Amino acid sequence: MRTFHEHSAGKAAEPIERETARLASLIDAHTPHDGAFGGRIPGLYLNRYSQIDVADSFHTIYSPAVGIAAQGKKIVKVGQEIYEYGGARIFVTPVALPVTMQTVQAGPSDPFLGVGLLLDPQKTAESVLKVYPQGLPTVRNRRAGYVTDADPDTINAVARLVRCLSDPGDAKWLAPLVAEEILIRLLRSPIGVYLAETGFADSGVQRVAKAIDWLRSHFSQPFKVAELAEMVHMSETTFREHFKSVTAMSPLQYQKALRLQEARRLMLSGQTDATRACRLVGYVSDSQFSRDYSRFFGNPPSRDIARWRQP
Repeated sequence: MRTFHEHSAGKAAEPIERETARLASLIDAHTPHDGAFGGRIPGLYLNRYSQIDVADSFHTIYSPAVGIAAQGKKIVKVGQEIYEYGGARIFVTPVALPVTMQTVQAGPSDPFLGVGLLLDPQKTAESVLKVYPQGLPTVRNRRAGYVTDADPDTINAVARLVRCLSDPGDAKWLAPLVAEEILIRLLRSPIGVYLAETGFADSGVQRVAKAIDWLRSHFSQPFKVAELAEMVHMSETTFREHFKSVTAMSPLQYQKALRLQEARRLMLSGQTDATRACRLVGYVSDSQFSRDYSRFFGNPPSRDIARWRQP
């Protein structure tokens, strides 16, 4: 695989290759070591990983966001759906999702270099009115996430946003304008209509997003799907269908993922043991918690935590 330095050397490279190489070079300059970097520009995160480990995956709650891998490849698993993106491909999730992420292509000389840009629901709603003034076309085949090929202009805009990190004035005044440009370009892309649904008041996706907000705030509490559906003004049948299409899982599976990820976070931070974590996240049965945890993370709680605490 060619590194971004080798890409840059080829003057005859295609426009998308040139823009991707430029973006990778900028990410490389702002990521001195492996990890995630953010702060100066709200919602913008840079990632660098120089190795892969086929035995481990990273479990997290993926906020509504855009992910671009300028170099290397990453896979994201949502429920039973698997998405892969790398090169100049873009991954978008319109709603918050419990996901499993894994870097599958990286190395010391050609690390994974990526950009994450959180999507602000309010700004999405404002931009949707500009791009779709007559309303949305019919939306079919919804999924939890979407992967699409980026065009050179979108990658160029992302590179300009990253470049703003080098100057405090640019980060303060220009970055918001470039971020809006990126959002509008995404809304005009082949997957734009799916992202736009989150910005239309009372759309099915926006109602599911409201249900997700409630679940994330009350994941330790028992609930009935019918009551959650009524809360967002949908029939139970319609709500179940929409929720599954948007998140790739049922409401109860979504809640279980939230509970297990929070339990793991509590144990890894040293705040509690498995028994107490089980109760804090809403489980009443230790054995059921252990079974669910093993299926979700691949090992029972004690073994999983001990493995992650090893040097």
